[in-house]
Amino acid sequence: MMRNILLIAAREFRQIARTKSFWLTLLILPITFALTPLITRVIKPDFHQTVMLIDHSSTGAGKAIMQRFDFEQRRAELSAIAAFAADNKLDAGHAGWSHKLDWYPDPLVAQYIAEGGAAPALKAIRAQAPKAAQGFSLPQPNYEFVPTPAAVSELPIAALDKALAPYLHPSRESGRKAVDYVLAIPADFGAQPTVRLWSNGQPRADFMAMLQAPLTHMLRAGFLASNGVAQPVAEAADQLQPAIAITRPKEVGGREKLLVQSILPVAMTYILLMSLIMSGQWMLQSTIEERSSKLIEAVLACASPDEFMRGKLLGTIAIGLVMIATWVACGLFAAFATHGVIADFIRPALEPLQSPGSIAAILYFFLTGYLMVALIFLVIGAMSDSMQDAQGFLVPVMLVLMFPVIVLMQVIISGSNSIFVEVLTWIPLFTPFAVLARLGTGIPTVEIVGSGAVLLVFIALEFVMLGRVFRASLLSGGRPSLKTIGQLMRRA
Repeated sequence: MMRNILLIAAREFRQIARTKSFWLTLLILPITFALTPLITRVIKPDFHQTVMLIDHSSTGAGKAIMQRFDFEQRRAELSAIAAFAADNKLDAGHAGWSHKLDWYPDPLVAQYIAEGGAAPALKAIRAQAPKAAQGFSLPQPNYEFVPTPAAVSELPIAALDKALAPYLHPSRESGRKAVDYVLAIPADFGAQPTVRLWSNGQPRADFMAMLQAPLTHMLRAGFLASNGVAQPVAEAADQLQPAIAITRPKEVGGREKLLVQSILPVAMTYILLMSLIMSGQWMLQSTIEERSSKLIEAVLACASPDEFMRGKLLGTIAIGLVMIATWVACGLFAAFATHGVIADFIRPALEPLQSPGSIAAILYFFLTGYLMVALIFLVIGAMSDSMQDAQGFLVPVMLVLMFPVIVLMQVIISGSNSIFVEVLTWIPLFTPFAVLARLGTGIPTVEIVGSGAVLLVFIALEFVMLGRVFRASLLSGGRPSLKTIGQLMRRA
């Protein structure tokens, strides 16, 4: 009996493995991993914008603005370096980048600048983690101050509207790149608060915030000084600002960590669904071809219908496991043998695999889910004389499987654990998908064990009832009605 099952399984495996669609499906994830860095570089959104500054005032407002933009760039550098050091468990000593924070206040940024900025930090990173440092780069500046033509800087502000048109909207013949912002500070700034800004589109919120900060500081200091407050006191008073210490629960880690931890379980749910669709289609096609070519009669002369069914299932499951093993191996290689965006994205997502219980749950629900749905596809193939007949059963089954699962993944990613998700956990047809998706957000052990037991009982009943339909449909022609299928399930 086992020999017949293995022979049928081996033939099923070879038949599917010879198809071009199998190899295309098998290689699509490795090709994606290989092309993603290149595609990211090509289509990476350009946040770089240019700024032209015209300062007619004697207050030094233009210089203060440029210093503020540079200060914010140093803050972004500090955040990136500290995050990299924390993720790779590097020792920063007492440097300004020694702790990963949600927000770096101005004193810490000033300390980072006083310590030499990025140069000593990068030197320490390369000494402690030379391989990981190869994939690390500092964030590029979002804003660049371009030189102001002398013919423009000497014009009064009232005459700039016409003069700036060739710079904001250059013609193709000029070959000049458009300037994103032009900021003009009038000579009487301080006595009056208005400055002029020409924008080549909707101004970004961070640009306006960085622009407003130094201008507000100068206006306030000038106002205090004009009302009898000594200039040093006015400057010091305007520098006062609150130091906000942000505390987040370590157990939850915030929405960002929750999303990262949900990546692997949700990805496993998606992979299970897609692999089931692909391998189920292949098994369905092969079963219909075997019926139309009368090969089933020859097989049944040497093996029983139960052996034929189990062999087909075993071969299909083997095909599915080969695909999944290949995809998992590519993911692990991308996470631990490469450096860059993909590796930094995948490594935190593997956190659920640190628990042996999570690994066992993933394997159990993956295999049982595969077996449960593959049996449905196999029985559809046994009941159909052609792919056109199979579509009548296949389309409703696919809709029943896909719609709740897609909604389930969206609910999980949104961070909500609604009653809808808990109900799907106890419906056997959706149990594997629901449990896999919930592993990242947290699911009680009682629910895992209980739903797993219910799923196992359901698969046993499925083998008994659908097995009757499969045996009765192997040699009969025509597509049975739902009433006939129900009668076959009840009849031994």
